[in-house]
Amino acid sequence: MNSYLQGWLLVTHLYPVPVSIDNITSQLLIRSPVKERRPYESTSPLRFVVRTSVLTTNLRKIGIDIAKDFFDVALLLEGKSKHKIFSNTSEGMEQLGEWLAKQGMDKVHGCLEATGRYGEAVAEWLYEQGHTVSIVNPACIKAFGQSKLSRNKTDKGDCQLIAQYCQQNQPPAWSPSPPEVRQLQALIRQLESVQNLRQTEVNRLNSLIKQDCVVQLLEQHIAFLDGQIEQIKQLLTELIDTHQNLKEQQELLLSIPGVGELTAAKLLAEEIGTYESVRQVSAHAGVTPRQQISGSSVRGKTRLCKTGNAQLRKALYMPAMSARRFNPVIKAFCDRLLERGKAKRAIICAAMHKLLCLAYGVLRSGKPFDADYAKKILATP
Repeated sequence: MNSYLQGWLLVTHLYPVPVSIDNITSQLLIRSPVKERRPYESTSPLRFVVRTSVLTTNLRKIGIDIAKDFFDVALLLEGKSKHKIFSNTSEGMEQLGEWLAKQGMDKVHGCLEATGRYGEAVAEWLYEQGHTVSIVNPACIKAFGQSKLSRNKTDKGDCQLIAQYCQQNQPPAWSPSPPEVRQLQALIRQLESVQNLRQTEVNRLNSLIKQDCVVQLLEQHIAFLDGQIEQIKQLLTELIDTHQNLKEQQELLLSIPGVGELTAAKLLAEEIGTYESVRQVSAHAGVTPRQQISGSSVRGKTRLCKTGNAQLRKALYMPAMSARRFNPVIKAFCDRLLERGKAKRAIICAAMHKLLCLAYGVLRSGKPFDADYAKKILATP
């Protein structure tokens, strides 16, 4: 049986859509199983907070430019804006609430850039107060400013630009992750940081240092970091075992050949099951192809987009190498690409994309991976 048909039927099983012979034939002709899809209705018993777009055109917009100690706020009014600076503390957030009340603003739509931990407290405070919050990619704000031919860059100008972007583009509403997911994310980030630090020390140890005292210090530090890594892994196991929802999702991911316990934890930390479609999560990971074609002269190579979550791509690389050998669906997919003359690195990237699609499918459907699903469908009268 055509390996492409097997792969398409498997994704259909994991991400349900109406199946018929005509449907299958038409999808094979266009070679894109997600070209047209009805709004997804999950059959999974697991609960996800799905990322959806929320229209907030009736709310006043505020743009927030975050710094370590302070944040600037711009409130858009009719034909003008008001600006004020607050300290990035709980007292400053209370002052923000009082200032908004003085302006007669009961509920607003606040927008800020994704600046890591510095903006988390402000976003969570606004959300808890019942305001709508949007967290956008800084690249979007930068491109928006370039489209307006902005010449200056100041904190006051940046918060006004963010507010104008929010007014014009109506970015989707944000909601905080559950506490257990935030704890999982923190543990994964700490694990990666300690592993990188250990590798740095190992590289120094292997650089032929001749001073015995330095070698001894390095060996002691590496042993300490090894203990830290094992401790973090134990905490990850205990956290997932404590929360039933995380445990069920982990078991679904572990049903996919090529995905281990650590990879499953990393995928859960990135909340790949919260997106509306597999296209969204693929774009978020940056594993979609980027074409460079223009006119009759520009014919650049199609490369991996990489506009997205680098940590998620890193988490997928080695599992994709394993899945290429031991996952029957991905192995058939990679063999077909190899027969078409694709480069080996491009095949690995395609395997990363396919593996992410399978992980998203099992999470959203609540069904474990089944490599023989295509044969079962074709055998059904």
